[in-house]
Amino acid sequence: MNWHAIRAIYRFEMARTFRTVVQSILTPVLTTSLYFVVFGSAIGSRMTQIDGIPFSAFIVPGLIMLSVLNESIGNASFGIYFPKWSGTIYELLSAPVSTPEIVLGYVGAAATKSVMVGSIILATSAFFVPLTVLHPLWMLVFLVLTALTFSLFGFLLGIWATSWEKLQFVPALIITPLTFLGGSFYSIDMLPPVWRAVTLFNPVVYLISGFRWSFYGQSDVNPLISFSLVVLIMSASLALISWMIRSGWRLRH
Repeated sequence: MNWHAIRAIYRFEMARTFRTVVQSILTPVLTTSLYFVVFGSAIGSRMTQIDGIPFSAFIVPGLIMLSVLNESIGNASFGIYFPKWSGTIYELLSAPVSTPEIVLGYVGAAATKSVMVGSIILATSAFFVPLTVLHPLWMLVFLVLTALTFSLFGFLLGIWATSWEKLQFVPALIITPLTFLGGSFYSIDMLPPVWRAVTLFNPVVYLISGFRWSFYGQSDVNPLISFSLVVLIMSASLALISWMIRSGWRLRH
């Protein structure tokens, strides 16, 4: 394993983050804080509790997942698409760097940024509501696995995209709606049976439910199913990325 190459890619991507701290870190934190204030104040005054949990505290895991998903996909997809767009990807492909080393560098940096943002939002939320984390280890596992999995998905998206418009299409029109409809601000048990059954086809439901379970010990679906789904998505993304890089699909053309 060429750790020098991994470290070089990782440090380059992290340096870009710290050059744009306002855009990379402060913006998602402030945006999520606004969500928290608006939803917590406006809806929380009418809906005081969900499953015995204060509404303002109930939405915290959903808001963290919303930011982590968007940041993971955005950071990883931009990280690999920009070299494609600028033409510097050929220098990377011709260097003595293997597929796992490329993925580790880019995905590791994207996941690190997402975990940083999620951790800052978690700390910020503590100023608004008293938080309880019943299973801190599982909370960390879900946070890191989700960041890694959707950083891999974002990396895959960056290879697939052939324009800046395509790069924004999936996060804006698919991932964000799925997150809002995935139980970020409500329990899916509140839905009519038909819509609850439809919602269970949304993979984001399982991520948010498992993450919320680590906080309050309550979930809409079995946490083991949530964990298994994250691992399944990660494995599928790894397999596709490995094929894309080895074959040079949309990288060498």
